[in-house]
Amino acid sequence: MLHGLAAIGLPSADIFIETYTRNNHRLWAEYHVGNITKEQLREARFKTTFMELGVQPDAIPVGFEDEYVQLCPTKTNLFPGAHKVLTYLKSKYVLHLISNGFKESTEIKIAGSNISNYFGQIIISETIGINKPDPAIFEHALNLAGAVKQESIMIGDSIEADVRGAMNFGMDAIYFNPMGVEKPEDVKVEINSLEELMGML
Repeated sequence: MLHGLAAIGLPSADIFIETYTRNNHRLWAEYHVGNITKEQLREARFKTTFMELGVQPDAIPVGFEDEYVQLCPTKTNLFPGAHKVLTYLKSKYVLHLISNGFKESTEIKIAGSNISNYFGQIIISETIGINKPDPAIFEHALNLAGAVKQESIMIGDSIEADVRGAMNFGMDAIYFNPMGVEKPEDVKVEINSLEELMGML
């Protein structure tokens, strides 16, 4: 690995990734509702992970977060069937994308994964200054799309930001749950693979 993580006491990449993923999800949930800033999220996610795994603060690799931010958007693998499903949905519906991701990385990911042509509008929360689950971002998206919530549906993998955000706004939602985590009772519709949408919509 670039930073020689084994040398600072992290011999298992799997444990590191598992711990980072849990911390990253928790911090993004805090960011969604405005409890922390973009800078606080970026500062904390790896620092918290390293320290949780027993690495002393002065041994945390310098520049790790910056290098991750540069590298991550270039990883453009999609879920299985993504292009097939998007092609199907676009043939029947007008699609729009709402992302809570940071502007620069989201734009790189969208361009690199070749999905922009499926969407009429691409709304990035950092650009407009409103995050999901704030009802205002759903209202903004519908206004741009010339749509109404009674005829719209949100599909997303975040319970709080996507599903509950849409439901609290009065819009139907489908929970994309590829990891098969336990579904909360208030979430009405769930899929585990994107291709399930083709039999549903």
